[in-house]
Amino acid sequence: MRVLIAPDCFGGTLTAREAADAIATGWREAKPDDAITERPLADGGPGFVDVLHAAMSAAGVAADIRYISVTGPLGTPVEARWLSVHTGGRRVAYIESAEACGLHLIQAELRPEACETATTRGVGELIAAAADDNDVITVGLGGSGTTDGGAGMLAALSDALSNSGVDLTDISLVAASDVENPLLGPHGAAHTFGPQKGASPEAVERLEAKLAAMDVLKPVSDIPGAGAAGGLGAALLSLGATMKSGAGLVRELTGLDAALDNADVVVTGEGSFDWQSLRGKLITAVAGGAAERGIPCIAIAGQVTVGRREMGAAGVQEAYSVSDHVGSVQKSIADAGKSLIATARHVARQWSR
Repeated sequence: MRVLIAPDCFGGTLTAREAADAIATGWREAKPDDAITERPLADGGPGFVDVLHAAMSAAGVAADIRYISVTGPLGTPVEARWLSVHTGGRRVAYIESAEACGLHLIQAELRPEACETATTRGVGELIAAAADDNDVITVGLGGSGTTDGGAGMLAALSDALSNSGVDLTDISLVAASDVENPLLGPHGAAHTFGPQKGASPEAVERLEAKLAAMDVLKPVSDIPGAGAAGGLGAALLSLGATMKSGAGLVRELTGLDAALDNADVVVTGEGSFDWQSLRGKLITAVAGGAAERGIPCIAIAGQVTVGRREMGAAGVQEAYSVSDHVGSVQKSIADAGKSLIATARHVARQWSR
């Protein structure tokens, strides 16, 4: 069989590349004669820069990773990366916002307090740096530890304009995300994602009030995706950014469709296959591409909470939980790579002819 392996990252345990390698290893151990193609993916969150850099380098496109020290979510410096791609007369920068304001940059014990003070200032500094020699700046949203409505980013860009003459007038901004949440309300940035970042119910209400008070965001607050990355999506929209599907963008740039054309079965996955996965995130993008071609799509995830009917409607034939296979969430996290290999080995025996 021709097997296409196209996962996202697995939470804070495995990158998309590491997850793809682990699934491929397990599959080969069970079915060594199958032909395997790996296409690690990202939807704009963690891994966005790495996935695009690997795909473009493999395709012979000039893609350079740039490094810069920026303000982290807690106000201290962090080293962040962005990708510069110059091809076909176009100059495009790809920024991963989690590099500057990611939840992984905030220690777990600090999150209950930091959830109300964490800043996106470093994202603005990344955009200012990329503005020097690029015509298009694409900002991947996801995995953030912030809910400041992009206030830090806007302040950094204002400072860059005043101090360095940075001008975004002739630059096309793109916000890449598969989150459809608005800025405010029960499905907004604070209520939906605040608890994941350490916010108590009381903190969620305070964050909601702060977002609602940001006049610059009011005209765009109801646009799908405005709530992405704690309201960073809304801030980018207020600057005139175009909202695009992160998974769709990666699907296009990594050549996923060509790989799907040559596959008999597709294996995708992420840390948690849950209700949010069904709202336009990466798994559904991969499953949709497989369904268009009439080939089965299987999901492997750290945990699976989606019902069979819901996953079937999304185009996923079967989903396998790593934690269920190895016995517990703790065991699956303790050695994430080994656990994923074992699960993939089991899946291969079920699906390979």
